[in-house]
Amino acid sequence: MFPDGYGIPTTSEGQLTWADVEPRLVESKHYWISSVRPDGTPHSVPRWGVWLDGKFWYDGAPTTRHTRNVEKNPAVTLTLESGTEVVIIEGESEATRADADGLGVRLSEAFRKYADSDYSPGPDSWSGEDGGGLRVITPRRAMAWFAFPKDCTRFTF
Repeated sequence: MFPDGYGIPTTSEGQLTWADVEPRLVESKHYWISSVRPDGTPHSVPRWGVWLDGKFWYDGAPTTRHTRNVEKNPAVTLTLESGTEVVIIEGESEATRADADGLGVRLSEAFRKYADSDYSPGPDSWSGEDGGGLRVITPRRAMAWFAFPKDCTRFTF
């Protein structure tokens, strides 16, 4: 039986710091994004992407179920693969673009973690009128734990 608050400690003792959590978002190669279909049912999909500047950047075709969902309702949940070292990000997904001479270069460098999979978008991949399908998730809340329930930590952005 979990205490009130579903295991969230009442003091900060033993809680994680964002410096404990963020490297897992940066280093991960596999993420899950959950969105909401127009009929209100959930939809989850594995995605490649990068955590950069406190946000999650990913791309995809506008015809995908996920993109059509977030165009109607931008609320999403982003999670990593682990069920024991857990990071859950709640936020909103929006279409964006990245000019090749700034953010595009940094995104391209970050996406090099997928080079062994022959996926290596260049700096100009997201600078077109439609942003090349680039989307960004801006976090509102996060939950993380690596030793449940002792270190359950909630972050608000």
